[in-house]
Amino acid sequence: MKLVHSKAVKTHIISGFLGAGKTTLLQKLLLQKPEDETWAILMNEFGQIGIDQQLLPQGDGFEVKELLGGCLCCITQLPMQIALSRLIQKSQPDRLFIEPTGLGHPAQLLEQLTEPHWRNQIDMRALVTVVDGSRLHDIEWSSQNLYQDQLKAAQIVVVSHTDTMNTEDKHALIQLQSEYLAYVQTWIKAEQGNIQIECIDIPFVGIERKVQPLLQIQKKYASQQVLPEIKQLPYHYVETAQGYTVVGWKFSKRWQFNFYDVLDLLCEQQDWLRIKGIFNTDHGWMTFNFNPEQLNYKSGAENIDNRIEIITKETQDWDSFEAKLLKCRIDQPQH
Repeated sequence: MKLVHSKAVKTHIISGFLGAGKTTLLQKLLLQKPEDETWAILMNEFGQIGIDQQLLPQGDGFEVKELLGGCLCCITQLPMQIALSRLIQKSQPDRLFIEPTGLGHPAQLLEQLTEPHWRNQIDMRALVTVVDGSRLHDIEWSSQNLYQDQLKAAQIVVVSHTDTMNTEDKHALIQLQSEYLAYVQTWIKAEQGNIQIECIDIPFVGIERKVQPLLQIQKKYASQQVLPEIKQLPYHYVETAQGYTVVGWKFSKRWQFNFYDVLDLLCEQQDWLRIKGIFNTDHGWMTFNFNPEQLNYKSGAENIDNRIEIITKETQDWDSFEAKLLKCRIDQPQH
């Protein structure tokens, strides 16, 4: 479907975990619409009954569209593309807000909307993730992979319910800001969703991400200048943003590591800003959460894979680190 809209529409993705306060934030932002503009909203509900649409303005100057059943990030792209194309074509909006379900992965949606197909129609702005400040102390809630994925995708994090944050929440927020300094550019505390549109009306800046086979495999294929296709674990990845480098590895959950060997290796590292990992060890599943002030490790729940991520500003000998990490593996493959 070819769009007739001649000007790229400023587009905001407002993501966040269930109950974080996305709709409240959206309500307050919509109140700032100039009288002579039209703003459009595309909302996504995981279930088959839409509720949030009824909470938004329905009058002149607003166009609201809902997509039900599944999430924009995971369902086939066709329904989303059709709905978005029709919304832009019909309303010719000056600004567009997209609110995916709280169970969605906004990075996947962002990847879709920054494809060449949309560049002349969508002027993507900084992705916003809303977090509930009053629940930051809840480790079981904040340690979920989906919650972490939404934070990694964010360029701006809006902290809601700041008036009910306790001392633990405030400390957890400081830790969170340190942990995601390579991803999040701006943190905004918002009481009752009250922030100015100018605070989030900044261009989207993507994160450079490179996923490759393990470094030892890359060396093996270096002379051939051809790398095997990444289809499954294990793999190595590097992300670069804001002058920081995030380097990580993921391995099958069936791989088992020697706990003390992994701990010793991590404690030996230097010039890092953050180390996080979770490993299937001979002491059970263990999580590691290192920052320059604290080296924390404890028993954890079974994960979907073994993984480790290091944030640094300096280039290091990652080949050597990977070799030492692989030596920590107990169930070494037979040669």
